[in-house]
Amino acid sequence: MYSADDNVKSGNQGAAEEPVEIPLDRINPDTLRNMIEEFVTREWSESADTVFTLDEKVEQVLMQLKVNRVRIVFDGTTGTWNIIPCR
Repeated sequence: MYSADDNVKSGNQGAAEEPVEIPLDRINPDTLRNMIEEFVTREWSESADTVFTLDEKVEQVLMQLKVNRVRIVFDGTTGTWNIIPCR
């Protein structure tokens, strides 16, 4: 079996995998909400924006996901996910 650690062992540190998009319909609604809340609190500074509540920010991100302005991706190299703009 091949793992990301094999890249490091073989000297292929620059061979990063492309992030994989996670379809919304594959994510449990409660999990999706938790992911968006975590993203909002990580990326949306509270001190910079006191106009919107957490629920409003979550709804804004959810709407952007539904209309394909942003997408959720998983990076197998780092084992992390993120919400990024669609190209």
